[in-house]
Amino acid sequence: MVDTFSEQNKMALVFCVEAVLMRRGNTNYHLITAKLNANYNCTIMDCYENPEALRNVLKDVYKEDYNSIINEIKILLDELANVREIANFLRLMQS
Repeated sequence: MVDTFSEQNKMALVFCVEAVLMRRGNTNYHLITAKLNANYNCTIMDCYENPEALRNVLKDVYKEDYNSIINEIKILLDELANVREIANFLRLMQS
C-alpha cells in the first residue's frame, strides 16, 4: 500500500510516462526500456530520480517527436503539475 503523497506522485508520473510511451507503440516502448537498462542500468521507475537518463533515451528514440511525447505526458499530469517534485521532473525533461 502506498503510504506517502510523494510515493503516490511518483507512481502517477511513472504510470503517465509508460501510458504515453505504450500508446506510441510497443516496439519503441521496449526499445526505450532496453536502452535505459543497457545505458543507465535503470528502469522507467528509476527515472523519477534520474530524469536525465529518460530524457536522453527519449530524444534518441523519438528525435523530432520528443516534444510531443513530453506534451502528452504533461497533459496526463496536468492536475499534478503544481506539485514541486513533478514540476522539477518536467522542467528537466523539457531541457
